Amino acid sequence: MPKLIIDGTEHDVPDGITLIQACEIVGVEIPRFCFHERLSIAGNCRMCLVEVVGMPKPVASCAMSVNDLRPNRDGTPPTINTKSEVTRRAQEGTLEFLLVNHPLDCPICDQGGECDLQDQAMATGFDAGRFKDNKRAVEDKYLGPLIKTSMTRCIHCTRCVRFMTEVAGVPELGLIGRGEDAEITTYLEHGLHSNLSANVVDLCPVGALTSKPYAFQARPWELSKVPSIDVMDAVGSSIRVDFRGKEVLRILPRINDAVNEEWISDKARHVWDGLRTQRLDRPYVRKDGKLTPCTWDEALTAIADRVKTTSGAKFGAIAGDLAAAEEMFALKTLAEQLGSANVDCRQGGAKFDPALGRATYLFNTTIGGIEEADAILLVGCDPQVEAPVLNARIRKRWKQLEGRLPVGLIGTDVNLTYPSRGLARARKPWRTWPAANTTFAQALKDASKPMVILGQAAFARPDGYEILAVGAKIVTESGAIAEGWNGFNVLHTAAARVAGLDLGFVPGEKGLGTADMIAAAGKGDLDILYLLGADEIDMSALGETFVIYQGSHGDKGAHRADVILPGAAYTEKEGTYANTEGRVQMTARAIFPPGEAREDWTILKALSEALGKPLPFATLTELRGKMYAAAPQLAQLDTLEKADSGPIVKFASHKAKPGKDPFGLSIGDYYLSNPIARASAIMASVSAMRADAGKATGTDG
Repeated sequence: MPKLIIDGTEHDVPDGITLIQACEIVGVEIPRFCFHERLSIAGNCRMCLVEVVGMPKPVASCAMSVNDLRPNRDGTPPTINTKSEVTRRAQEGTLEFLLVNHPLDCPICDQGGECDLQDQAMATGFDAGRFKDNKRAVEDKYLGPLIKTSMTRCIHCTRCVRFMTEVAGVPELGLIGRGEDAEITTYLEHGLHSNLSANVVDLCPVGALTSKPYAFQARPWELSKVPSIDVMDAVGSSIRVDFRGKEVLRILPRINDAVNEEWISDKARHVWDGLRTQRLDRPYVRKDGKLTPCTWDEALTAIADRVKTTSGAKFGAIAGDLAAAEEMFALKTLAEQLGSANVDCRQGGAKFDPALGRATYLFNTTIGGIEEADAILLVGCDPQVEAPVLNARIRKRWKQLEGRLPVGLIGTDVNLTYPSRGLARARKPWRTWPAANTTFAQALKDASKPMVILGQAAFARPDGYEILAVGAKIVTESGAIAEGWNGFNVLHTAAARVAGLDLGFVPGEKGLGTADMIAAAGKGDLDILYLLGADEIDMSALGETFVIYQGSHGDKGAHRADVILPGAAYTEKEGTYANTEGRVQMTARAIFPPGEAREDWTILKALSEALGKPLPFATLTELRGKMYAAAPQLAQLDTLEKADSGPIVKFASHKAKPGKDPFGLSIGDYYLSNPIARASAIMASVSAMRADAGKATGTDG
C-alpha cells in the first residue's frame, strides 16, 4: 500500500485510488465540482487543486493517482498539503473564475440551501471578485417535464453528461461549442428519454438543473424528512420522503450500495403529486347504482350483511401490487376465518408457487451480485422499464468488462442501453434450448458466473410453470448453480409480490387463483370479491359480484366497487415489503392518511369485528409477531438469506412443454402502471412526452 503524508500525518492508502479519494479516506475534505465517485474522471473544474511538495504547481487531486507520486528527495513518502497557502490561493482563484459568469440569483434559486457552489464559496471563496466584465447569458434548454434549466448558472462540470452517457446509457446530453460559446444541451433538442434522467438534478453542483415539478414549492429547511423505500417497482430503492404539514413535496434517493447505489427511477422520484390527488378519503357504499359517502359503521355493516348471505367458498380476495405484508397477512387470516381458500397476490396471473421453494421466485444472484456475472440471459423482460435501477447495474457490469459481457434476449426486442443479442422474438429458442441457439448456450456454459433473468411476461401465461421449468433446466445445464452462486433470477415488477408469496397469499387447497376468481365472478359463482388495492384486473368481467375495494386512490377498482374502504398510501404507514431479491425493508410514515382514511391493517381488524370473527391481534406489534411466526424471513430486516437452490435443481427434471406464443411485455406504460402513478399529473406529462417522442423542440416550455 502506498504511503502518503497528508497535512503532516503519514497514512497508508489503497493502491490505484486518486488523491482526492485518499484524502477522503483519512478524513480530509477536498472541495470539488466535477468529481463524482460513480462517474468517470473529467478533471475540468480544477476546484480540487492541492499542493504536492516537489511539484512546480498545484495538481488536480481528482485526476492524480497515488501510484503516480514519487517519494521526496530525502526518501520520505510524497507530501500533500491541503491547507497550505499555495492550496488556498489556487482554490480561491479557481472559484473566482467559476463565479465570473455566475448570476447572483441565490435568493430565487431552487438549489439555495443545497448548493455545492454556495457552500464552497462560503468555505474557500472571498468577498469580492476582481473581474468586471459583463456576465455571459445562455439560453435555457428544454429537457422534458422533469428538469428545469437555468443554463446561465452552468459551470460545465459535465456531471450530467457523464451520468446520461455512462450510467443511464442514453447519450442525449453533451457539450457543444468552444470557449465562451460552450453549452450543455440535448443534441436533438427534445426531452430526455431515460427512466433515470432526473438523477442529473441531484448531480448538478449549482442551480443549472433543478426539479421542474418541485420548483418554488419549499426551501429545504422548511421540510421534515423521513427515510423510506420506494414501491413503484420491486427493486425497493432507498428513498427519503420530504414533507411539510400534510403534504409530501418531494422524494429523493438515499445511498444504498446493495440496492440502488444513489440512483432512483423518475417514477419513484416524481410520483409524489399523485399522493394528494384522486384520493379516497371517506367510505362509500353503492346505493341505487351510485356510490354515496357513508360512515365507517355503515360501510362495515353493509359488508357484514352481504357476507352473512354467502359461504366462504364464494368469497375471494386479491392483493394488489402496492400492498404491504401487514395488510396481506390480515386479509389472509380473515379469509381463513371465513372458510375461504380463494386468495391470490399474483394479480398479473404469474405462475409462482411458494410450495416449490423460495428460490423459485427470487432474484437469487442479488442486485449487487450482478457485478460478478459474466454472461446474462434475459427472458420475457425489459429491465430498462421494469426496473431501471437494476438495468443500470447490468450496464455498469457491461462497462466493467469493457463491453465483453454477453447478454442474450429472448422476447420482444427492446432498448436495454447496452448491446444484447436478440435470440428471437418467437419462442423456438426457448422451447428447444440449447439446440436452437447453440452459440449463446455455449457462452452461458463457458461463463464462470452466468445469470438467467426471467420476467413477468414469461410467467403471466397459462404455460408459466412450463417456462419456469425450462428456466431451471437452462440454469442447471449451464452450471449457473454452484458453490456460493445461484444464477436463477426472477425479476418481479410489483413491490408486494415477494412478501405475498412468502406469506403464502396464494390459493389454498381447491382455492381459486386470480383468473379463476374473475371467471367465477363473471359466471355468478363468486358472491364477494375483496380487492386490496388490486386495480390491474379486468373489472368488466366481474359480472354482478359484490366488490369490496380497499385502497388509497379512486382508480379502476374503486369505480367498480360496491363498497369502498379508504386506505393509506405507502408514505402514510409503516409497512413491510420484500424486494425482488427477498430483501425485507420497511416504509416509514411521513404524513397521516387524508380525511377518514385509515391504515389498511386497522380497516381489516375493524371489519373482522363487524363480521363477528375478530382477528387474533389488537396492535401492530401483535400482528407482526404472528406474521413473523408464519413467515420468519419477514423478520430479517435488510438482510439477505440465501434460499435453498435444491428446488430449482429438482424442478429442472420436469418435462416441460411450453406453448408456441411469443413473449410480450409485462408493462405497457411505465409511467402509468399503478393507481398512484395514474393519479399523478407529472407522470401523465412524461407519458405524453414519450408518446410524442421526437416531436418536442427546444422552444417547448
